[in-house]
Amino acid sequence: MMTDFKEIFESRYTWIEGFMRNVRRYGWRTAMIDPIQKKTWTYRELNADVNRLTNRLMTDGLKKGDVMMMMMLNSPEFAFIYIAAHKGHFVNSPVSYRLSSGELADLLKTNKPKILFFDEARKGDVLAAVKMSGWRPQRLVVVDGASDDTVISFVDYVDGSTAEEPAFTCEYNIYDETTRLFTSGTTGHAKAVPLTSINEVLSSHDVMIHFPMSYKDVTMNTTPWFHRGGLHCAGPCPTFYAGAALVVMRKFDAGLTLKYIDRYKITFVIGVPTVLERLADEQEDKGYDISTLHGIVTMGSPLERSACIRYQKVLTPNIFNGYGTTETFWNTFLRPFDLPENAGTAGASCVDDDVRVVKVYEDRRAEPDDLAKDDGTEIGEVIISSPAKSPFKYVDNPEETEQKYYKGFLYTNDLATWDEHQFVTIVGRKDDMIISSGENIYPVEIEEVLNLNPKVKDCIVTSVPDKMRGQLVTAYVVKADESLTAEELDEFCKESPEIANFKRPRYYRFVSSVPLNATGKKLHAKVKAIAADDLRNGLLYRV
Repeated sequence: MMTDFKEIFESRYTWIEGFMRNVRRYGWRTAMIDPIQKKTWTYRELNADVNRLTNRLMTDGLKKGDVMMMMMLNSPEFAFIYIAAHKGHFVNSPVSYRLSSGELADLLKTNKPKILFFDEARKGDVLAAVKMSGWRPQRLVVVDGASDDTVISFVDYVDGSTAEEPAFTCEYNIYDETTRLFTSGTTGHAKAVPLTSINEVLSSHDVMIHFPMSYKDVTMNTTPWFHRGGLHCAGPCPTFYAGAALVVMRKFDAGLTLKYIDRYKITFVIGVPTVLERLADEQEDKGYDISTLHGIVTMGSPLERSACIRYQKVLTPNIFNGYGTTETFWNTFLRPFDLPENAGTAGASCVDDDVRVVKVYEDRRAEPDDLAKDDGTEIGEVIISSPAKSPFKYVDNPEETEQKYYKGFLYTNDLATWDEHQFVTIVGRKDDMIISSGENIYPVEIEEVLNLNPKVKDCIVTSVPDKMRGQLVTAYVVKADESLTAEELDEFCKESPEIANFKRPRYYRFVSSVPLNATGKKLHAKVKAIAADDLRNGLLYRV
């Protein structure tokens, strides 16, 4: 009997089985809406388009485990490819559409995809990357362009292919790799994270538990789907697994987001914290009907208390915020009943996760039970055990696997404090830490203080070299009020009870925006290099 259970569970508890259940029981319900094309798919229609693609891929000779790579903005075709990979037991591998040709070439060479799907806007980079890499995929498929001597259009590729269910020719189970994502690569070459079908099923369950989300919901994830948070936080993965409806947004636009909420009766919107600020500005200006919203979910950085109170008043009382990694999805979660009291923290562990803050040593990593004090003062490293959502390895990279994983925990390199209720507050990354006159300073704590000034719209803090102190705190600030001066900010920091005087910025530069990655995280490593150049070129203002 136990053998029967194990065999059935491991062969049937897959993501594609969940999707097909929804095709059978919700076939008439809306599965996906593309506002640009003004087109809607039911679950039956979505499945038919997926079958056309899957059958074409199988005709092309793709087999279980073969990699398909995507370099695309969010689109219906992205969803077709994602589901087709599950259905054909291929490996779907979305990559950032912001990659350079050299970065893409590196991924082509190491992952050897059989098919590469891409947007017309990236055609030049794709062809250059193929030439540089020495690896030519079997097909180069342009999603939104025309066929020529070098590429085939998506429309031409699936033309004439049958919508019948594909004939399965292989055994499959919950441990098969279904999606391959890549870390942001801010500390070197991107690492390939191999997600299994059971990782995707249980990531879906995590979303359904924590929102909660059901087949009655209409979702829109405004972040790039190539990212874990884009794909798995009410993106294609959990939405189609739950039998809900997904609205496609190619790239975030505040006005369109609010219009779509009104038009399509959207219940959950997913974005990054900077999205909330722009949505709040637009909503105060235009006043759309967003009464159908059950919640707005953000990931990537903490919500400051004053901003959170504004968002709850202007947008919806149901503001959520999650923290996690590409390797583990989200692992702590702030829910509306945690706010605004716990705003600024990353929340506490999700239901199936074990998130800890351990001590930091210069010569070794802490054991998982060597915990930092839970008094909100001692800074340690965040470690995560997420058995449901993590593969616990990287593809063909035993060195990085050994370095990042230890005794069932991912060592994140994120620095944080936590309190007696295990609410975690991220203060920065080990490699972002500023050491000035022997004192450790964390950019996030300075940014939080600067953002309390009503004349500051946004900021990012880094350091520049200094002969006397080693490093000096340097702030790049986006003005909300043009009258703001560096002297005014310096005085503001001196008077603030939130930071010691030695931590205040000594250099300022006013800018129009701060550098962010595709998922809205501040690029401290990038701004540190910029600051070094600005110092040499006399562009920083000393206070």
